[in-house]
Amino acid sequence: MSLSKDADAFKRVLHRQDYSSWHSQPAPLNPSAGSVPTPAPAPTIASTSESTSTTPSAKKKRPKTNIVYSQPADTGTGTNVNTQLVYAIDHLKSTHNPMRLQDIAIVTNTPLETDMVLLEKFKSHDRILWDPKTDLYSYRHEFSFRNKAALLTEIQRQTRKGGGIPVRSLKESWKEAPQAIEELEKEGEVLVTRTVKDGQLRMVFWNEIKPDDESGGKQVEKEFYDLWHSLKVPNDVDLLKALRAEGLQATAEEVPIPKAPSNMKKKGKRSAPRQRQAKITNTHLKGEIDLSRDYERK
Repeated sequence: MSLSKDADAFKRVLHRQDYSSWHSQPAPLNPSAGSVPTPAPAPTIASTSESTSTTPSAKKKRPKTNIVYSQPADTGTGTNVNTQLVYAIDHLKSTHNPMRLQDIAIVTNTPLETDMVLLEKFKSHDRILWDPKTDLYSYRHEFSFRNKAALLTEIQRQTRKGGGIPVRSLKESWKEAPQAIEELEKEGEVLVTRTVKDGQLRMVFWNEIKPDDESGGKQVEKEFYDLWHSLKVPNDVDLLKALRAEGLQATAEEVPIPKAPSNMKKKGKRSAPRQRQAKITNTHLKGEIDLSRDYERK
């Protein structure tokens, strides 16, 4: 009896052991000992989803990112001297105010104070101005106006020279230049050309003819404006057909006649070489001796 009790106690100890860390579960005990093996529980939905997610063959969805791999990453001002010089000049150009060298170096993260080569290139740039009294650096813009009246004066000066001014260069000199140009356009002081795609300001000209009753120059009514722009110029083929239908002919371009180079010799038959006449110097013997004959010794 003691042996059977010891065997039952050993079996109960084995049932209480945790085999989760083993590679495989031990073989079931002898069913004749009175223990009936319990069937394994059916897998639930949660357990099946976990098992499928842990399988290596399952595909994982990649998180969507807004990174454009075709563009180089922004690595700052770089290590090249010329690249750092461009960063420093562009920042000073956008501020429109004088700055200290230390502030430019901190904002642009460039070694302007320690790199002598970079500092020399920065100072020698044709657009960089340095004030020795205040030790401040500023960017020399193409124009130096800061109000609408000075802007109009500059536009008048450039128009009298025979051309307009790009609005981009005016904006670089004064940030509020586009708004001032639009105000001057409404007042009739300037004429503006715009881009076809988005209607942005492109060029500005001074309007010499003011829209008043004395000098004329009134704006065209919108009806005629729309009618003018509704007309479409036909292509070359249709234009020639329309001219023939009206009994007209397109003007032919004057074709320039190429000139022959002057250094080329005319081609033709070669003429026989001319015989040079001998110059007679013994004129005092004329009439006595025939000098045209050759007198040879026989």
